[in-house]
Amino acid sequence: DNMMNLELLFEATALSGDSTFYNIAVKHADTTMAHHFRPDNSCYHVVDYDPETGEVRKKQTAQGYADESMWARGQAWAIYGYTVVFRETGDPKYLEFAEKLVDVYLKNLPEDYVPYWDFNAPDIPNAPRDASAACVVASALLEMSGFYGNGQGEKYKEAAEKMLCSLSSDKYQSRDTNVAFLLHSTGHWPAKSEIDASIIYADYYYIEALLRLKRINEGLRAVE
Repeated sequence: DNMMNLELLFEATALSGDSTFYNIAVKHADTTMAHHFRPDNSCYHVVDYDPETGEVRKKQTAQGYADESMWARGQAWAIYGYTVVFRETGDPKYLEFAEKLVDVYLKNLPEDYVPYWDFNAPDIPNAPRDASAACVVASALLEMSGFYGNGQGEKYKEAAEKMLCSLSSDKYQSRDTNVAFLLHSTGHWPAKSEIDASIIYADYYYIEALLRLKRINEGLRAVE
């Protein structure tokens, strides 16, 4: 989750001219890159650091199935976050890292491109889905697609479109069920909270992704 807060720090520097916020964001991204990820490029949800030394005390996946499992929305936050860091810094190491995070996410998706709440959930294919993760990744992939002048960008755009097509189908649309746009998100499965539910941030990133796709189809960049 922590990678989603960095855009605010980058914007604070842009508005104020004070580079302190920018430098904190970059340091945060680098520290997270060093400690939050497994050798296969899946991520932990939470890393506990010693506040005095900065030493890692514990790694866990609080909202996932197990500490060593790949929680879908955690991976989504990481993909989106490093896409933003590349946009703001222009440093290719962040885009290269985002690609690695995308690769492990895409290769483990089910046929409809909407993930189970955790890629290692023991009851797949009967496990709940997490539409919110799909929305976050679709939006990130649309931005990423504009960073390439080759087939890589088109590959990411096509993957995002598949996600949005599924999310826009009868299976995931709320319609008259409630006031939300989407069904089938999972908030905190271990706490038995928001299981197979409509969640506001699913709707938010769904609309953001649709607006980005609209911009791309009009010949504009996904993000100004």
